[in-house]
Formats: sequence, structure tokens, C-alpha cells
Amino acid sequence: EPDDLVKFGIIPEFVGRMPVITALSELDRDSLVRVLREPKNAVVRQFETMLRYEGVDLEFTEEALKAIADIAIKRHTGARGLRSVVEGLLLNTMYDIPSVNDVAKIIVDEQTVKEHLEPKVIKKTLPANEAAC
Repeated sequence: EPDDLVKFGIIPEFVGRMPVITALSELDRDSLVRVLREPKNAVVRQFETMLRYEGVDLEFTEEALKAIADIAIKRHTGARGLRSVVEGLLLNTMYDIPSVNDVAKIIVDEQTVKEHLEPKVIKKTLPANEAAC
């Protein structure tokens, strides 16, 4: 029903322009992982870009993406809830990164997601001549 779509968060002006309304089913885990990774403006790509501005690479393992999708399914938030899950995982890291300059890479793995741990931080290795200074 149109009212259901408005309650879901779609603006009424948009709902009024839909000629046909049909039943929607929840996205499954694989679909949510694809939403995280594949679209041009995918959530994972957005966070990778933000950290790249700080000179840091961001990597999500396949298991981490599945665990993030599982959280969205458990919360019944679907694709709209993926961003909040990822933000929660990276919140402290995103604030800390600008104040440090020896981080090369951040890795989010399944353990990070499931156990609410901080992502793994890979430090930059200094060339031998700089390390001696």
C-alpha cells in the first residue's frame, strides 16, 4: 500500500508518481553483500575513498561483508541499514586516522564485525635509511 511506503521512508511525492505498487521481499545475504560492494556509490567504496584521502587503504574481507549483511538482516533494516553498521565499525578509526601518519591499511574482518572489535591496523614500513635516523 502507498501508506506502507511512506512509513518505510519514501517521500510521498515519489510514492504518488508510482503507477503500480507491488509486494517487496527482503533482500537476502548475498544481495546485501552485492549492495555493499557493487554499485557505483556503494557503501564500501565511499569509506574506502574517505580513508584514501588520509593515505590509508581500507579492506573488508568477504566474511566481514557477510557478517555486516547478517546484522542488517537481524535488525530488519535491509540495504538502508548497511551504512549504519559500517559507520559503527569504523567510527573510532575514522576519527583517529587524521592524527596518525604511520597507518598504511585498515582491515575489517569477520572477528571485527562479530565481536565488536576495532579493525586491524597495518603500519607503514619505513625504508631502512629512514628507520636508522
